[in-house]
Amino acid sequence: MKVDLFVAGGTPIDTDLLDQRLSVFVGENPAIRIYVHTAEDILLQKLRWYRMGGETSDRQWRDVLGIVRVQGDRLDREYIAKQAEKLAVTDLFARATREP
Repeated sequence: MKVDLFVAGGTPIDTDLLDQRLSVFVGENPAIRIYVHTAEDILLQKLRWYRMGGETSDRQWRDVLGIVRVQGDRLDREYIAKQAEKLAVTDLFARATREP
């Protein structure tokens, strides 16, 4: 199993990421839980990583497009637009929503 780990710190949206996270119980023991990010915040982090990597990672871009396609109208585009501006990835989000 592959997971992406997002460490808080160093971005202008860190507080929002922590506020938006979701609590998920793991396994049958309700005492064990983890926090996961929303699809919107994962998308934003993937856009940020893609930009930081010189926009060359096919893997990051495929992940971005996959989130946009799978989530579709469920994405809170207003939230994404606001946060994308803070991360300077507005152009990448626009591009991802235009691709087939």
